Amino acid sequence: MRLLHTMLRVGNLQRSIDFYTSVMGMSLLRQSENPTQNYSLAFLGYGRNPEHAELELTYNHGVESYDMGTAYGHIAIGVPDAYAACDKIRASGGAVTREAGPVKGGTTVIAFVTDPDGYKIELIQRAE
Repeated sequence: MRLLHTMLRVGNLQRSIDFYTSVMGMSLLRQSENPTQNYSLAFLGYGRNPEHAELELTYNHGVESYDMGTAYGHIAIGVPDAYAACDKIRASGGAVTREAGPVKGGTTVIAFVTDPDGYKIELIQRAE
């Protein structure tokens, strides 16, 4: 077994594609329209399946926002330098909600950013 993708429901597909490509550095891998079923999909990532897990963005036509709920946590992305990643994300218009620094009670450097729909993304500093 392996992780293939994570799906997020978004209120504006193009806004989310722009965020994940321009701010987070992902590539748009494929997109599909399903007008009879009233939804559109976009798959993004740092590479394609099966070598890399992908992010599936689902836009249900006419739904502009969702309740986050209390079960969702965050997506985690490994970065070589969390401090530099925060600077780049901020310069690209992204929202850094927890500045880079050691995790409480540990030494791993992490940061958090939030996408346009309010989903949390953890950046974890790791040597490549």
